[in-house]
Amino acid sequence: MIAKKNWFLGWVFLFVFFTAAPTLAAPNDEISTFEPFVGQVALAGLESPWAMVWGPDGHIWITEREGQRVVDVDPVSWRKTVLVEIPQIKKGPQHEGLLGLVLAPDFKKSNLVYLNYTYLDGTSEKHKIVRYKYDAATKKLVNPEDVLVGLPAGSDHQGGGLIFGPDGQLYLTKGDLGHNQGANRCKPNEAQRLPTAEELAKKDYSAYVGKTLRVAPDGGVPTDNPILNGVKSHVFTYGHRNPQGLVFIGQRLYSVEHGPSSDDELNLLVAGGNYGWPLIAGYQDDQAYGYIDWSKVSKCEKVKPDVYLPSDTPVEKETKWDRKDFQEPVRTFYTVANSYSFKDPTFGALSYLGWPTIAPSSLAYYPANGPIKAWRNSILISSLKNGAIYRLPLSGDAKNIQGDVSKYFHTANRYRQVLISPDGRSIYVITDSSGNVIDENGKPDKILRNPGGLIVFKFTGN
Repeated sequence: MIAKKNWFLGWVFLFVFFTAAPTLAAPNDEISTFEPFVGQVALAGLESPWAMVWGPDGHIWITEREGQRVVDVDPVSWRKTVLVEIPQIKKGPQHEGLLGLVLAPDFKKSNLVYLNYTYLDGTSEKHKIVRYKYDAATKKLVNPEDVLVGLPAGSDHQGGGLIFGPDGQLYLTKGDLGHNQGANRCKPNEAQRLPTAEELAKKDYSAYVGKTLRVAPDGGVPTDNPILNGVKSHVFTYGHRNPQGLVFIGQRLYSVEHGPSSDDELNLLVAGGNYGWPLIAGYQDDQAYGYIDWSKVSKCEKVKPDVYLPSDTPVEKETKWDRKDFQEPVRTFYTVANSYSFKDPTFGALSYLGWPTIAPSSLAYYPANGPIKAWRNSILISSLKNGAIYRLPLSGDAKNIQGDVSKYFHTANRYRQVLISPDGRSIYVITDSSGNVIDENGKPDKILRNPGGLIVFKFTGN
């Protein structure tokens, strides 16, 4: 693999392994690690956990995408209780269901919690943000209120990352719904399309795909949102494929985004920024990617992209596109040359597992004053494909990556989200309930070691 600017993954500081046999680990089973960490399977049986945050009383709150509920987990006893069940959620096998959650900045006063999920509006699938109130007496989420409804949704690339910024506004990631690829390849990709004033007057949010939204806590459009194409809307940034993880580091907002067959992205989001998709993947370098608009391909439904491509199909180079608002990623996983072969026989029918990507699903920030000195001032990224945490050291101003990337805690799981304990000594990950993965030996595997689990890695050093 030829990586952009010859950077490569740093030495592996810690490696987590199971035995070669695909034995599922049970709760309280220890996961062997090298010092200075001890790994433990804390919980099993979660139904497609998606997001987790620190709730009140030092408990962990987790959304279950297919379970249609939010659960409270005591990180000492590992006892799990249900905070709310939402049966009207439209769930699906991949990206549909209950997604992100976040506590209001003034939670100690307001007890407000925000969720986002997919639902059916008649026969049409939509996505919305809903606000609940936490009842401390009953330990339940109650009194739901719609905040922003009618967002576009579909079977793929939902996005769903949700976070409050230091400015008191909500940020929500919206994917491109998987248009222009796979089963949805004949549907136009509208990650570059911006909403019109006429659409907004009708609360038509169909252009809100492939975007990061900035939403007032009451669902309105913040007065200082960027004006794009003459219109102010909820759109904060655009040109995204499937962004999921969000994290603020001071005033800077970082996002991770799934690439196509290469060029997963770590982006620094700026108001009004255009991040290129689907015209650009990663850097604007004409390397290993060209845009094909399948919606304009003659008899698109009958074309098998992996078998043949009609001779008159235009493939647009990334450098053909000239926009001053394009924002390059801070880092990619990975940029490769045009000569790179995407067909590694090691992976057989699961060839996509061999592509130069990590499938980044979430972000966390390890603080500059944390007890793990080697990790200070770093971004942590969870990987679905590799079942690992990637650590990227930041520059002092948090604007750039400074140093090599390190890989930790590799198990045969799909890591959905990473969470750091308040004292900085424990790293928590939740795992997908299904899917394929690269195991500890670099081989494709259909058996996950800890499906629907919560794993904790505790730092034992000084």
